Amino acid sequence: MVESLSSRKKYEWYRHHAWAGLGLLSVFLAIRYFVFIPNIISLPVIFILVAYILIALLQTYRYSHALIAEKELPVDLEKEKLKFIAEKEKLKLEKKKIKAELKARKKANKK
Repeated sequence: MVESLSSRKKYEWYRHHAWAGLGLLSVFLAIRYFVFIPNIISLPVIFILVAYILIALLQTYRYSHALIAEKELPVDLEKEKLKFIAEKEKLKLEKKKIKAELKARKKANKK
C-alpha cells in the first residue's frame, strides 16, 4: 500500500509535467507564429520540449499501475476505513462534551 501511494505521487507528478510540457510547446509555437524566430533556435527548443513531453508521458504510463491498484482496494479495507473515521468523529464529539462539562463546572464553582 505504501508503494502504491508513492507510485500515485509519481504518477501525478509526471502527469503534471506532461501537461506542462504541452502547454509550453503550445505557447512557444504560438509565439513563433507571430514573431519570427530562426529555425536554428526554434527547432532545438521544439525537439527538447517534445522529448520532455515524451519522457513525462512514458513515466506517467510506467506509474499508472497505482491507479489500477487503487480501484482494486478490497471492500473490507474500505469498510474498516469508514469505521475508523466514524470512531474518530465519535471521540471528537466526546472530547467536546467533556470540555463543555469542565467549563460548566468551573463556572458553577466561581459563583
